[in-house]
Amino acid sequence: MKVVLFCGGAGMRLRGYTEDVPKPMVTIGSRPVLWHVMKYYAHFGHKDFILLLGYKANAIKSYFLDYEESVSNDFVFSQGGRKLEFMQRDIDDWTITFVDTGLQSTIADRLRLAEPYLKGEEMFLANYSDGLTDFYLPELTEEFSRRNDYAAFLTVQPRTSSMDTVQMDEDGSVRAIKCMKESNVWVNGGYFVLRKEVFRYIKPKEELVYEPFARMIAEGKVWTKKYTGFWQCMDTFRDKQILDELEASGEAPWCLWKNGRAARRSVA
Repeated sequence: MKVVLFCGGAGMRLRGYTEDVPKPMVTIGSRPVLWHVMKYYAHFGHKDFILLLGYKANAIKSYFLDYEESVSNDFVFSQGGRKLEFMQRDIDDWTITFVDTGLQSTIADRLRLAEPYLKGEEMFLANYSDGLTDFYLPELTEEFSRRNDYAAFLTVQPRTSSMDTVQMDEDGSVRAIKCMKESNVWVNGGYFVLRKEVFRYIKPKEELVYEPFARMIAEGKVWTKKYTGFWQCMDTFRDKQILDELEASGEAPWCLWKNGRAARRSVA
């Protein structure tokens, strides 16, 4: 299946990192979060990518046009640098389509502009390009393929959020205050599987998971998979710090391509 990656946002909550590059190009360790997302999909055999660009699109194009294998791969240096022999390669078997979808486009508009590049695809994957997980992806894709739904996504719990949930009565009397990780709040994890029928539900200027999804939900055509394992988005400076620390530890849960690390299966 092809993988559609939404790469057009400015990432205002990461202002300072995103003044020179778009949000998907903010690094975790030595590589952009976009690269980590793509490596995750490639690990499961999905290596045909469509990047939907917007804010600072040239930064993403230039990154791949000038891709430097030595950053993340071992190699042998000889003949004064005239010969480099890499022990492994990152992206030799990837196909990447770059589509400029404008600065102000909504997620749904960007997806609509990707439709010509998805001809012949009954199903495809999509991602916001700013969240990482160790979820076993075939659990989502294989079950979705057996269903009659048009859209599915991974549902997760935001365990590192600094926000608190409040339980209250109608008159405003507070019954409890809990940190997010102790509440039963579930959020859209940004890992989608979609069928081509989704394009019938998209109108200009809409947000994908609101109006188009609402129409499909009304017809019983949206399904989700709950996952209690590792998932972490990169919305804030604190989120980036968490991901940087995990990557530096050498035990980053989402790096399934390293040392034969196994993906986590859901228990639900």
